[in-house]
Amino acid sequence: MTAHTLNTAKANLEKVIQNTIDTQEETMVVTDRGSVVLVEEKQWNEIVETLRLLNDRTSLTALLESIEARKKGNRIAGKSVEDLFGDE
Repeated sequence: MTAHTLNTAKANLEKVIQNTIDTQEETMVVTDRGSVVLVEEKQWNEIVETLRLLNDRTSLTALLESIEARKKGNRIAGKSVEDLFGDE
């Protein structure tokens, strides 16, 4: 993770943003009152989706069951995206 003071980030904002996008590495902007983290938009969307799945009891249960099955060498028969999200 790259870190910048607020003054440095303000003076070089376009470069800081472009570097965050190019490297897909988080960038911290540090102030006297706290810090914020910049992330590339695609990465942020992935983080939000992961949090959503982990907060959904059904999704979390399925994930944990599949991890346990894989540890035991078993494979769970999955459903296709169409089966799960189809309009029928």
